[in-house]
Amino acid sequence: MNRTAPLFSFVCRLAACVMLLPAGDLCYGERPNIVIIMADDMGYSDIGCYGGEIRTPNIDELALSGLRFTQFYNTARCCPTRAALLTGLHQHQTGIGQMTETPNGPNKGNNPSYQGYLNRRCVTIAEVLGSAGYHTYMAGKWHLGYHGKEKWPRQRGFDRFYGAIAGATSFFKPHGKRGITLDNENLDPPSDPNYYTTDAFTDYALRFIKEAKDDKPFFLYLAYTAPHWPLHARDEDIQRYVGKYLHIGWDELRSQRLAEQKRLGIVDETTKLPERDEGVRPWKELTQKQKVQLDYRMAVYAAMVDRMDQNIGRVVSLLKEQGDLDNTLLFFLSDNGGCAEPYKDLGGGRFIDINNPNQAGAISYGQGWANASNTPFRKFKVFSHEGGISTPLVVHWPEGLKTAPGAITSHPAQVIDLMPTVLDVTGADYPVTFAEQAILPLEGVSFAAKLRGNHSEPAEWMFWEHAGHAAVRHGDYKALLPRREKTWQLYDLSVDRQEAIDLAGEYPERVDQLAAKWQAWASRVGVKQATKR
Repeated sequence: MNRTAPLFSFVCRLAACVMLLPAGDLCYGERPNIVIIMADDMGYSDIGCYGGEIRTPNIDELALSGLRFTQFYNTARCCPTRAALLTGLHQHQTGIGQMTETPNGPNKGNNPSYQGYLNRRCVTIAEVLGSAGYHTYMAGKWHLGYHGKEKWPRQRGFDRFYGAIAGATSFFKPHGKRGITLDNENLDPPSDPNYYTTDAFTDYALRFIKEAKDDKPFFLYLAYTAPHWPLHARDEDIQRYVGKYLHIGWDELRSQRLAEQKRLGIVDETTKLPERDEGVRPWKELTQKQKVQLDYRMAVYAAMVDRMDQNIGRVVSLLKEQGDLDNTLLFFLSDNGGCAEPYKDLGGGRFIDINNPNQAGAISYGQGWANASNTPFRKFKVFSHEGGISTPLVVHWPEGLKTAPGAITSHPAQVIDLMPTVLDVTGADYPVTFAEQAILPLEGVSFAAKLRGNHSEPAEWMFWEHAGHAAVRHGDYKALLPRREKTWQLYDLSVDRQEAIDLAGEYPERVDQLAAKWQAWASRVGVKQATKR
C-alpha cells in the first residue's frame, strides 16, 4: 500500500478515526488493517507455541510478540465456524445450523436454520468493513454456500476472491466441482506441475494487497484448507518428518506435547492427560507395517501445517515491506479440533492414494493422531467436548496490542466475538438493515479491551450445538450432552478441562439450570428438534 500521503491527509484520517470510535475507546491513529488467518481441521496442540513439535516458526514468532488465548472456542466444524466467525451470530441464525451445500446438490428440506448457505438476515465482516471504506479480500476456502453465485464471496462483501467454493479439494490439482474460482469465474485445473493450493492462496492474497493504489485499510480473510484431508504435501516438507513419529507413536506424542504445554504455560502444571480415546489402540499393539504407514500419514499432515506456516511468513514479510505490519490486527486460529474422520485409528483412504493429485476424498491421518492433535483434551471435530471446540488463537498487533509480548490469557471467548472486536477497533458500525433487509443483532462480545491490556468481561453464557452434540458454559461450569446420550454431564473447567470427572450427580440443580438455559437458547436460534432435549 502507498504510505506517502501528506500530513494533512493523515490528520484528516486521525480525526475521522476519533469521530468513529465509541466513547472510552482508544484510537491508535489510522484504522488498522484486519487479517484473519484460519487453519482447517488443525488440533489445539499442533503448532509450536501451543506445545507441538511441528515446525511453525512464523506463527510462533507472532505469538512471542503477541497474545495467546487458551480458552478460545469454535463451533466444532468447518462451515458452522466460518458462518459464526464472519457474522458474529450463532451458525443456526445464519442458515448453516449443520452443514453447507455441497457440489452434489443443495440441502434438502425447508428449515431456514439449515438451508446450507448464508441468509440475508446476517452481514459478513467484509460487508460491514467494505461499507466503512475498507478494501476486502479473501483467499482460500469459502464453504458457506455453493449453488448460485449470489451465495459466493464477491456477493457477500469481498472485493476480490481466489479459492475453493467447496469444502475440500485436491491440493495439487483442484478440478471439477471442487475446483478453484477467481472472483466469480471457475478456473480450469492448474497446468503448473508445481501448483499447491496453500501456496496459491497466499500468492493471490499478496497480489490483492499489493494491487491497492490508495491508503485505504484492508481486511484479508485467508482461509487455508491445510491440514484438512486429503493428505497432500510437498515432498521436501514431508521428508522433515518421515521417521519422526515411528518410535514414539501417538501415546508418547501426547505426553511430550503435554509436557511442553506445561513448560509454555498453556496448561496448568496439575493437568493430566485423559485416557486414550476408546477408538484408538495402544501404539505398541500395532504391527511394524502399520506403524510405518501411520508415521508417513502423520509426516504428511505435519508437512501440511509446516507449509501453511511458511506461507504465513510470506504474509508477514509483505506487511513488513509495505510498512503495514505495526498497524495490522492479525488473528490466527483453527475452525475446529483435529479431525478423526473416518474414525479409524489407521486413517482414512488407501495408503497408495496419499499425495495422489486426482484424489480429494477423506484420505486422512486417523483417529490416533487426531487424539494427539487435540492434546490435552478429549474427542475431536464435530463433538462439543473441549477437543472438538477448542482452538489456539494468536493475536498480533504491534501498534494496538497493549499486553506484554508473548502474554497468555485464559479469558474465555469464541468465534462470534471476532466481529464485535473488529468493529470496536475499526470504528465500523454494525447495521440494523443491509441491502434492504433487517439484520439480526450481534450475539458476540467484544474482547477489544483485553487487547488493550484492560479488564474485559467474557460472555456470561456460551452455547454450542452441532450434529446433535450440545454444550453450555456458565463461568467455569460446562454442561455437555453428547449425541444419543439421555442425560447431561457436568464439568468444572477450572480444574478439569479434560472432562474426566462428571459432577452431574453432585450438582443436579446446576445441571438443570444450565440445561434450561441451553434449551431456551436452542429454541431462540433455531436448533432443530431442540424441544426434545
